[in-house]
Amino acid sequence: MEGQERRDKIIELLYYAKEPISGTELAKKLGVSRQVIVQDIALLRAVNKNILSTTKGYMIYLQEKQKVNRCFMVKHTTDEIEDELCAIVDNGGKILNVIVAHDLYGEIAADLIIKNRQDVYDFVKKVKFKNTVPLKELTDGVHLHTVEADSEEILDHIETVLREKQYLIDP
Repeated sequence: MEGQERRDKIIELLYYAKEPISGTELAKKLGVSRQVIVQDIALLRAVNKNILSTTKGYMIYLQEKQKVNRCFMVKHTTDEIEDELCAIVDNGGKILNVIVAHDLYGEIAADLIIKNRQDVYDFVKKVKFKNTVPLKELTDGVHLHTVEADSEEILDHIETVLREKQYLIDP
């Protein structure tokens, strides 16, 4: 399979997938190495394909209807991650990413795509059991989340909830 044909197949597989697909799984399906998949994904992103790399694998991000989003600057302990993320998803938000502003490396962002409590639990489980350090630890707990919702009113409500929990930082 030639490169362009393989990249077209990657788009097709991701488009019809119900859940993210790992690079390893894509490599097996297409008979290439995981590194080839990583390179193909980079090439697809370079031509504006909306492919996200999440903790669960790759996915194409499609907006079903017009959504709004807002960045929230927050700070909390590692033990409060679950509460913070649940406060967002329980009130109608989808957490698209996490961003930190590092003094040396500049802005570092990672796609999350957390849309419900199960996604929250899966994320928190990975943080706890894989001995990983959340990005927020690079910046003394301060980080941003881009949150998507159906309306500005929902985002306003999420902002109120985060403020009440004392997670929100006013920029």
